[in-house]
Amino acid sequence: MGDAYDVIVVGGGHNGLTAAAYLAKNGKKVLVLERRHIVGGCAVTEEVYPGFKYTVLSYVVSLLRPEVIRYLELPRHGLDVIPLVNSFLPLPDGNHLFLSGDEDENHRQVSRFSRHDADALPEFQELMEDLAWFVQPVLSMVPPDPRSYRPSELGKLFRLGKRFRELGEDSFFFTKLLSMSVLDFLDMFFESDVIKAQMCTGGIVGASLGPRSPGTATVLLHLFMGGTEETAGEWGFARGGMGAVSEAIASSARSLGVEIRTEAPVAKILVRDGTAKGVVLESGEEIRAKAVASGVDPKRTFLKLLDREEVPPEFLEKIRNFRLGGGAAKVNMALDGLPDFTALPGDGAHLRGDIMIAPSTDYLERAYDDAKYGKFSRKPFMEIVIPSLLDPTLAPPGKHVMSVEAQYTPYELKAGHWNDHREALGDTVVETLSEYAPNLKDIILHRQVVTPWDMEQEYGLTEGTVYIGELTPDQMFMLRPVPGWARYRMPVDKLYLCGGGAHPGGGVMGAPGRLAALEMLKDFGSGSL
Repeated sequence: MGDAYDVIVVGGGHNGLTAAAYLAKNGKKVLVLERRHIVGGCAVTEEVYPGFKYTVLSYVVSLLRPEVIRYLELPRHGLDVIPLVNSFLPLPDGNHLFLSGDEDENHRQVSRFSRHDADALPEFQELMEDLAWFVQPVLSMVPPDPRSYRPSELGKLFRLGKRFRELGEDSFFFTKLLSMSVLDFLDMFFESDVIKAQMCTGGIVGASLGPRSPGTATVLLHLFMGGTEETAGEWGFARGGMGAVSEAIASSARSLGVEIRTEAPVAKILVRDGTAKGVVLESGEEIRAKAVASGVDPKRTFLKLLDREEVPPEFLEKIRNFRLGGGAAKVNMALDGLPDFTALPGDGAHLRGDIMIAPSTDYLERAYDDAKYGKFSRKPFMEIVIPSLLDPTLAPPGKHVMSVEAQYTPYELKAGHWNDHREALGDTVVETLSEYAPNLKDIILHRQVVTPWDMEQEYGLTEGTVYIGELTPDQMFMLRPVPGWARYRMPVDKLYLCGGGAHPGGGVMGAPGRLAALEMLKDFGSGSL
């Protein structure tokens, strides 16, 4: 039987679609196989209740790579990003912190808690932007092989060293960033617990780590690397929900000749004589290809889609030890109006951005403590957006959709199964949020609770991890997914990893898909782009 395709991509998430589009634009015949009825993986928009369109899992555009937007012409295929610049932190005592794009107003807001912190904020932001400048190119490069003496690999290491030296004194802060907890790092700059709590969230969002956990400071850089082609350094909503990002990439891929099949779950990756030769679907259909790219997480790829004897045992052991680290659930609500926050009543700019329930650093650590012992947080840390305020297409007139990411929620509960606790988690989220917005219970029309177990069963996210593996220093760059295998090629010949389990990690950025495709094209003899 001959090869039907050059490459089969397993999983139609945004990274798999990105890889497929890059390959097709360079003349390759590509098939994408997606187990669900729609493409997008974590970045999907679904009409869960009539008239209400939810961004079920991921909810903001942040790290989507400008080179992917340009190369795949995503705006031409419908991508439209609405900037998200406001951040609102209501407090139990009726006070609040509201930050926007106005630097003078931000200074006044922070001064209400600490004049020292208000004066320190611009210097801190400048430092983090400098560190983000150092890291940004790393998101667009294949990690070097530190064991190689090839000039190209040595050149990458030299250029990284040169950029690191150009950081000057900031290089010391970068070193600290790699090893410290986000709270310890912020203690170096700020004195107000409110300010530190607001900023701490950037190091723990979506993670199974607390603000005092070493390594969380690194994730803080994501806040300063966010942005799209037109809004560098800013985050945003995709008009039409996050599914619009995936649909734009899929549209670009189809226009380049990519074949996309939904409701086509892969049961097994075919391997013959140590080389990937195609896949077998759950239906029994066998499809051949010259290469296979897996857009699903490393554990699902190697522990479920491959026979154990086809993978070196020492590699399998490393994959088993790869920490996925899912720690968040989603509660999506359809509302008959807007939440009315006691700290800042009525409609306003504070509702048109990021709303956080994180009143203190101790509150965040206690929320994490619950999860450490197999329980969901009794007082969860929450990150909330109401995208229908900026994009009315998501809800009927006068109605709204609200997305709540709630932490911490362990994949395995100590007592019982998530099926027995799903609605209790939803109740906890509503009760906690109602302490800040008392009218919430009266305006909820519908509620969807998505637990880590649901994320695994419905969306294929092993252990419910939306970042496809913890983004801590020991699982990043040359160490992702495991040491020695950070260059997208896997121990099985012609098998590649193109999802968030590969460098540079999770988040809706498209970078792993792009970089994996570039490496595949090199192996096909087409050269790099």
